[in-house]
Amino acid sequence: MVEENRLAARKRWVVGITGASGSIYGIRLIETLLASDIDVHLVVTEAGWRVMKEELGWDTTKRLAAFEAVFHQQMSSKQLVLHPNADIGASIASGSFQVEGMIIMPCSMGTIASIANGISDNLMTRAADVMLKEGRKLLLIPRETPLHAIHLENMLTLARMGVRLIPAMPAFYHGPQSIDDIINFLVGKVLDQLPINHDLYRRWGDEQHGVKSTDHNRTY
Repeated sequence: MVEENRLAARKRWVVGITGASGSIYGIRLIETLLASDIDVHLVVTEAGWRVMKEELGWDTTKRLAAFEAVFHQQMSSKQLVLHPNADIGASIASGSFQVEGMIIMPCSMGTIASIANGISDNLMTRAADVMLKEGRKLLLIPRETPLHAIHLENMLTLARMGVRLIPAMPAFYHGPQSIDDIINFLVGKVLDQLPINHDLYRRWGDEQHGVKSTDHNRTY
């Protein structure tokens, strides 16, 4: 009973990865949440799996194994749980399953359109719909350019509902020296909204010079 109560008290976030370019953003977010002792429930769309294969070089023919290769310990302990996108009956599809909120990073315009119009025909969009109906945090990180009017109208609809939209727009005032620095900046901006403390980038006005380098022993 003590162990059950301890697990129930842990913070849990849902993370989604779609087929928009920038799957590394979602992976780095997962790394950071896990390092902060937060449980992560993950869902990846079909297009998301393809982009991970193209951009990260992952062998996604064995999907569970692809994540276990990077997050073996966390998956063994159930700190990271991977849900099939087709499993509409998964825990995160119900409002009775307690989570802090959901982050879709990166978020495709197709997923944004579905969420904005209440279409929840897979686990990704159903989980997002649950966040809206339960009044929980929903953060979307769109990665698309250029944008047309329908994209903008869908995002405006969601913003008016309280959804946090954090476009994948890197800044350069912190003096990035590598792609890692650019990735960490965006992940840090997302963590600021949760809020979760981090040192992923140098903030404006800090006296610190240079960018703090983080090493998560990455194998991808």
